[in-house]
Amino acid sequence: MRVLAALSGGVDSAVAAARAVDAGHDVVGVHMALSRNRDEYRSGSRGCCSIEDSNDARRAADILGIPYYVWDLSGEFHDLVVKDFLSEYAQGRTPNPCVRCNEHIKFDTLLERADALGFDAVATGHYARIDIREDGLRELHRAADMAKDQSYVLAVMGPDKLAKAMFPLGEIPSKSEVRAEADARGLGVSNKPDSYDICFVADGDTKGFLERALGSEDGQIVDQTGAKVGDHTGAYAYTVGQRKGLGLGRPAADGKPRYVTEVNTTTNTIVVGPETLLSVYELTGEDVVWLAADVPATESTECTAQVRAHGDAVPATVQRVTDDEGRDRMMVSLLEPMRGVAAGQSLVVYQGTRVIAQATVAKRVV
Repeated sequence: MRVLAALSGGVDSAVAAARAVDAGHDVVGVHMALSRNRDEYRSGSRGCCSIEDSNDARRAADILGIPYYVWDLSGEFHDLVVKDFLSEYAQGRTPNPCVRCNEHIKFDTLLERADALGFDAVATGHYARIDIREDGLRELHRAADMAKDQSYVLAVMGPDKLAKAMFPLGEIPSKSEVRAEADARGLGVSNKPDSYDICFVADGDTKGFLERALGSEDGQIVDQTGAKVGDHTGAYAYTVGQRKGLGLGRPAADGKPRYVTEVNTTTNTIVVGPETLLSVYELTGEDVVWLAADVPATESTECTAQVRAHGDAVPATVQRVTDDEGRDRMMVSLLEPMRGVAAGQSLVVYQGTRVIAQATVAKRVV
């Protein structure tokens, strides 16, 4: 097969490309440049957008003996990921930009270009597994290395994109083995630190980034009775479940910590309350992506549900429904409560290690 290998400049994508070469595929490497001004993004090896990363990707391609190109996707990244991030926070929601990047850049824009150039598949260094059944149905599963599993952020890709994806690292039991393999192959990135945080927030200060982009506006922090307990300079900078950074001058009546329980950007108000108000028992998801064609979507199905990339999955049931306005929705009833779930988070449901569906949290019931 002709395979386009996405080379981020890190150890994972380099080893994934090497394994695609070993499998006998005709491999071409491509680095996705996500910013024309790299000073806007993280420096060194903390993110996935630095000049150092593109140079590391080129060196890996040279060692593997494969063609290498840099594609400027900065416009698409800004319009589809950064703008979405700002828009979601401006509405008081809590987005996951890595989910949107995987959806719109790594498995929309990249696959679209790969198709146009005649490639059969795209290989990436994500930690997830694709199982192909005897009937030809493809299933997305958690990686063998649960500590590195990225099936949560990949669930948004859907079955059509899954058919064109390759994850060569899915069966590797640990990241240490990936590093050892990179070292044995002579790839210079074997000891490169993992990327983390939000790549387009250059200094790691998300609140400052939001304030510079969205401006500041004085507002009130109130308790569940409506009584004012503090002030803030922008409701968008807070998220449900937040405890630190509230700057409340006096303790709650019971002396216990207070948490953000609601973010209302329409009134520019933050509501805080006790930890007990964070427990959620039912979730409604929008923008549903159903990956399991063999699982009846309209029947209540036992599953586990997860709302954070490395959060715990809790027992639940899932059902796909149409609401009163004819919109496609996913209803998840939790058998154990989740804490601090916010609108805008990605909701992924599993059966065992298999991803069944994904949606964006639209409503939660405490």
